[in-house]
Amino acid sequence: MTAVRVQHDVLQRLIHNIFLNAGFEEEDSKTLADHLVLANLRGIDSHGVSRMKTYMDRVRTGMINVGNHYTVHNEYASSCLLDGKNHMGILLATEGIRIAVEKAEKTGIGMVGIRQSNHCGMLADYVKYAADHDCVALAVTNSPSSIAPWGGKEAFFGTNPFAYGIPTREEYPIVFDMATSVVARGKIRLAQKNNMKIPIGWAVSKDGEPTDDPNVALDGGTVLPVGGPKGYGLAFFVEVLSSILTGASFGPHLGSLYLNEQQDVGQYFLVFKADLFTDMDTFKTRMSQMIEEVKANPRIEGIERIYLPGELEFIQKEKREKEGIPLSAAVVDELEEVASLYGIIPSFV
Repeated sequence: MTAVRVQHDVLQRLIHNIFLNAGFEEEDSKTLADHLVLANLRGIDSHGVSRMKTYMDRVRTGMINVGNHYTVHNEYASSCLLDGKNHMGILLATEGIRIAVEKAEKTGIGMVGIRQSNHCGMLADYVKYAADHDCVALAVTNSPSSIAPWGGKEAFFGTNPFAYGIPTREEYPIVFDMATSVVARGKIRLAQKNNMKIPIGWAVSKDGEPTDDPNVALDGGTVLPVGGPKGYGLAFFVEVLSSILTGASFGPHLGSLYLNEQQDVGQYFLVFKADLFTDMDTFKTRMSQMIEEVKANPRIEGIERIYLPGELEFIQKEKREKEGIPLSAAVVDELEEVASLYGIIPSFV
């Protein structure tokens, strides 16, 4: 299904120019392009440039506010709430984690909630920012309904991802990012876009039957929670933090990313300095010790290496920075279509 392999800087330039021609400011266009291409570099193609057509459809129909008009509410030394005014979720989350880190650096702990937001892309980007500033971070966001409560038949919770980031000394920072479903719904949509089947166990039909057809899964079906009732419990908690706590819409009251309606997504970031209870050198020394001991754990047959949370994505990023990012024919077609709407003739070389 691969049509081309594109160097990341070429792809960044194309995405940056599309956002710029769509009316976004220079800095915002760069932030958006960097975030989406980073997802592809990390191998998370479901959250990369394959999202461009959906995002730009919402921009053109006025479902996203292009201007940066968020307001700050309920501000304290260690926390605040951002009302996103229906701005791009990636931009709001980028600002939210920046503020949370800034507050943590001053007080030890920083918390930021966001309401009236939109799909914010890949949470890993935000927790890594905190880890790069010697902070431990937790990030969550809700999403449109796709998971039924455990034992139920109708979708209520979203795939509701959560992520954490932990600073290290010389090793890759620990960056963990997962959906509370077996798989992010975006991977099912990407399979649909590329006319591919999905593995049994990812989703069920609207009648509750297992399916390998992404069209059936997306037509009234539900995504399965990871770990059964445990994943349902995690999705529930993510919903509380991202929506009930912030005042954003929750569960089935959330707007769809793919329909002509506002979303009112919520996000929540908790950040604290890694030296909150001990000095930074001690923290990082102990992290290095734990990493070394984890990697030295005796391996089961067939396993050549034990990876840390997020390590595979860092390795993939380094590989794709050298070899380029693979884009399917369907994604290339969509990028060409979107670019043409803004008078851009895309080049993938």
